[in-house]
Amino acid sequence: MVQSLNTHVDLAIDATAFTGLTDYGKIMIGDKSFEFYNTKDPRKNIQIPWEEVDCVIVSVLFKGKWIPRYAIKTKRNGTYIFASKDAKRVLRAIRNYIDPDRIVRSLGFFEVLNRSLKSIFKKNK
Repeated sequence: MVQSLNTHVDLAIDATAFTGLTDYGKIMIGDKSFEFYNTKDPRKNIQIPWEEVDCVIVSVLFKGKWIPRYAIKTKRNGTYIFASKDAKRVLRAIRNYIDPDRIVRSLGFFEVLNRSLKSIFKKNK
């Protein structure tokens, strides 16, 4: 069994981690780290200490009514994408340990399309 980094857990909720294939498990947010534990294979876990988190990227749809997924970008190990039942509760719990300025909204479809078209026309000039 894997040892948790947290001494106090604020929130534990069912979630999905998108790491190649989808892994179903639980997210635990505590005083020391963000942790994901797979329900079927306890060796497939993700533990991210709060000092290692660079920013949290949130996908927002319908003007904040629905948050389908969020990503945690770390300083050294890349980006981890998660989805949970109540994403707003998870993000509120994360906000207690991460500066709210480091929780950012991801780009929408048309914003990505607009940026790509601008970069194509800049290259041609």
